[in-house]
Amino acid sequence: MEAPKFIASDIDGTFLNPEHRVVSRNRDVVTRAVHAGAQFALATGRPHRWIQPILEQIPLRPLCVTSNGAVVYDSEQDRILRAVEMDSEAMGDIVTTVQEIMTRHGDVSFAVERAGVSANDPLDTLYVVDEIYAEQAPFEGFGVAPVHGVVGQPAVKLIIRNPDMQSQELFDLINPHVDPDIAHVTFSIPDGMLEVAAPGITKEIGVEFLASHYGIAQKDVIAFGDMPNDIEMLQWAGLGVAMANADQAVKDAADIVTVSNAEAGVAHILERWF
Repeated sequence: MEAPKFIASDIDGTFLNPEHRVVSRNRDVVTRAVHAGAQFALATGRPHRWIQPILEQIPLRPLCVTSNGAVVYDSEQDRILRAVEMDSEAMGDIVTTVQEIMTRHGDVSFAVERAGVSANDPLDTLYVVDEIYAEQAPFEGFGVAPVHGVVGQPAVKLIIRNPDMQSQELFDLINPHVDPDIAHVTFSIPDGMLEVAAPGITKEIGVEFLASHYGIAQKDVIAFGDMPNDIEMLQWAGLGVAMANADQAVKDAADIVTVSNAEAGVAHILERWF
C-alpha cells in the first residue's frame, strides 16, 4: 500500500513492549506520521480509564477505540464520543447461561465496565465486580455488588473470569452458547478471562467509525494487533499486521506478520513510510 492515512494500533502486546512501555521507535514513528498528516488511534480492550499511562509516554492525544470497540474516547478532551452498551436483560441471561455451564468446571466470577462520561469518573462507578471477583482481583477501588447488581445497569463490557482455565478453553466452552445476535464474545489475555460486548461490537467497528469520522477510505487504513480481539480489525483494514508474538489465529487473519513487540514491530512496518 501507499503511505497509510490512518494508523490503528492495539496497545498490550503490540504498541507496548513486554515491559509494558512504549519504546522510542514506536513513539517517534507515530509522531512523525501524525506530523506528516496521518491519523493515529489506539485500539484496545482496555477501558478508557486505563489509557492515561500510555498517553504519558507519547506526545499525542489521539482519539481512542477502547473496550474492544464499544467506546470511542477523545483523550484530549476527556470525553466519550460514542458508547454502545449491553442492556441488563441480555447480560443477566448470559450470566445465567455461564453459571449453568460452569457448575461442572469450577467457580466463575463477573464484572462490568461502564462508560460513564470521563476517564476520571470514580472507579467504583465504572468498574463493578461480584464478590468472587473481588477476592481474586489484583487491585482495589472497584465497586462490589451481588451478581444481579453487577448486571443491573447497562454496561459496555461484561467480563467472565475463571483463573484456573485458559481463555481459549473458557471461550470454547462458553461462546457456542451465546447467541451472536445477543452479544459478541472475545478475549485479549490468555489467563481465563472473556470479554463480552453488544452484538457485532469489535475493535473493527470503532476503527471504521473513526475512519469515517476522518473521511479516510478503508484501503488507506493500517492496523496492528496480537490477540483474538484484534482479528476483525486486522481483517477490515487495508493492511492488517500481526505481531510475531501474536496468537496463530491472529497471524492467519492478518495480511502480513511483523517482528515482535519486543523488537518494535509497529515501527518496523511504519518506518517504510515515515
